[in-house]
Amino acid sequence: MKRPERYPPDDPREWLNRAKSNLRRARERIPDDVRQVGQLTKYAIVGRYPHEHRPVSEDDYMEALALAEIVVRWAEDAL
Repeated sequence: MKRPERYPPDDPREWLNRAKSNLRRARERIPDDVRQVGQLTKYAIVGRYPHEHRPVSEDDYMEALALAEIVVRWAEDAL
């Protein structure tokens, strides 16, 4: 896969590059045994955000992913 062209950090095209990268990562599935190693990350996030952490259901995850894809396409068209 070809790397996207890089832009200055304040350029909306760079924000779109990052959004697309995050979306690609969100589409990848992480096996449960690897997810357990990520518990340190959960603790770091909980420490930064004082609300209670709850697991995300598969349906919520898929809905959020679909909405994110719509927003990224919208932004791409707007640029």
